[in-house]
Amino acid sequence: MEWSIQEIARAAGTTSRTLRHYDAIGLLRPSRVGHGGRRYYDEHALLRLQRILLLRELGLGLAAVSDALDGQRDETAALRTHLRLLEQERERLGRQIDSVRRTLAKLEGGEPLMPDEVLGGFDHTRHKDEVTERWGREAYERGDRWWRSRSREEREGFQRQQLDIARDFARAHRDGLAPDSDEVLEITRRHCAWVSAGWQGGRPTAEAFTGLGRMYTDDPRFAAHYDRHGEGTAAFVRDAMAAYAEREL
Repeated sequence: MEWSIQEIARAAGTTSRTLRHYDAIGLLRPSRVGHGGRRYYDEHALLRLQRILLLRELGLGLAAVSDALDGQRDETAALRTHLRLLEQERERLGRQIDSVRRTLAKLEGGEPLMPDEVLGGFDHTRHKDEVTERWGREAYERGDRWWRSRSREEREGFQRQQLDIARDFARAHRDGLAPDSDEVLEITRRHCAWVSAGWQGGRPTAEAFTGLGRMYTDDPRFAAHYDRHGEGTAAFVRDAMAAYAEREL
């Protein structure tokens, strides 16, 4: 079977002009060219166009799409790869839907909004450049692999754990406890374990843990997150982390 360029363009939700451009750059050749230069596409071309559209949906430029197609000739294997990527994208969209639902529920219930709950469903790779600059590409890639390997339930549990720790820090601060008190050191021990889990089990050094605590006050985003639970909480967490590092690390 074969279809005209107009039929293919209509089915794909694109234009004949786009398909002619794909032909001009060698990305998608018609199976034959008929009288008057009319282009026709067979099943093989149809499958290739599907792969092009899938890769474009994933954000690849035309040059990258061409390289990907040239590097994987087996159409069945290619489609399996695309399917896996689409399933990952479906999971990402599911997390965003859950995030928006939680936000709506909080707004309707008059509850305060928390950054981890409102923004938790969105793509963590937006911080790629910043993480790479701070700790190196290997650190980002290791963390990225670990995060992607978690199920949705595991990711949500990890975020809830951090939120619980932040609330406990704020409560201790409101109660007037000292950052180096036994009660606060126990909260900080939980926080250190949480950090270690995010670092794939790598226990932070005293210097690294203290430096991370300073970032909670130096970086306005972290400061806003902790101080949302109570003014001065970020500085309290910083001091608690420094005390824990000196005593335990």
